Amino acid sequence: MSPRKINPSLGDEEMQTPEKLEFEKLLQQYDYAFKRGEIVRGTIIALESSGALVDIGAKTAAFLPNKEVASPYATAQSVVKPGEDFDFYILFEEDEDGQLTLSLRRVQTAQNWNTLEELMNNDTVVQCKVTAVVKGGLLVDVMGLRGFIPSSHLRVRQQLEELVGNELPAKIINLDRQRNNIILSHRKMMAEQMAEQRKDLFSKLHEGALVQGEVVRLTDFGAFVDLGGVDGLLPLSQMSWRWVEHPSDILSIGDKIQVEVIGIDHDKQRVSLSIKGQHADPWNEVTKELGMGDEVEGTITRMKHFGAFVEVYPGVEALLPSKDIAEYEHRNNVKLDVGQTIKTYIIKFSPDERRISLSFHAPATANAE
Repeated sequence: MSPRKINPSLGDEEMQTPEKLEFEKLLQQYDYAFKRGEIVRGTIIALESSGALVDIGAKTAAFLPNKEVASPYATAQSVVKPGEDFDFYILFEEDEDGQLTLSLRRVQTAQNWNTLEELMNNDTVVQCKVTAVVKGGLLVDVMGLRGFIPSSHLRVRQQLEELVGNELPAKIINLDRQRNNIILSHRKMMAEQMAEQRKDLFSKLHEGALVQGEVVRLTDFGAFVDLGGVDGLLPLSQMSWRWVEHPSDILSIGDKIQVEVIGIDHDKQRVSLSIKGQHADPWNEVTKELGMGDEVEGTITRMKHFGAFVEVYPGVEALLPSKDIAEYEHRNNVKLDVGQTIKTYIIKFSPDERRISLSFHAPATANAE
């Protein structure tokens, strides 16, 4: 719509009517020179396949292209509706038809930068959508802006490729608007969250408590079990009454197990766990089944330079000295090894001391030597 011009031949008295004053005001608005880079308020008046028409008080309706809506993947039809008001950035000044080109995306981007800066200053968690896996980490979309989470700032159990398309909470650790750079940390958010969980969990834990956990790591000396924010240590010696060479012999990462709390260090926030404590001590039961001088059949569990350990009762190992082994191997022309089953005699029986000694000779013969 072209603005109407005032007739200079009209007298001053006629021009001072309320109608003429209102007209002058409107004319002054139309004569305003909109400039590129300004922010203006406008109303959506119509939708087209390529964008939307916007009334900003100019001579003609301004145009909002689809690519300048909130997201590069959105169309005007999916984001705005006729009658809605928004702030727009003037992308291009009037063309030959007197039409201005607007951007909604740029205004929202600037607003989102301000919002993200406030969230970072307040140390607030933001939700990111993982868009791609790249060298060194993940690309994410955070409020329509591209961010990056370095691999060193991730604490996830899935493969990174499995995260694409999913939401991931994180905290902003660096924001550079000039370089269009947003660095986030998922690990920082998780660490703080786990610190709160640890605090809550430690207030509830006590020695003797039975808790459910998940095996998250195996080492030569034991397994770490996630108790729900606290990783407790399950030592190798507490896994079973039977001899365990390595945790992987009886446990796997991801196993859900019940463990007993046997120690708590509140200062260092450490928890010691046990599985075998939930079962009867076999040394208290062995006296009902075995005794001095009994012939027993057992399985060799370990070979040492001073002898072999033989499991003579579930969870109870006895020692067969190396001199007995050497004599037996020489006499029978065999080689004893772990896993073999042998028959021996108990020549020393001290359950209170958790010691049993074996020999291939019956006690009378052994004593005679």
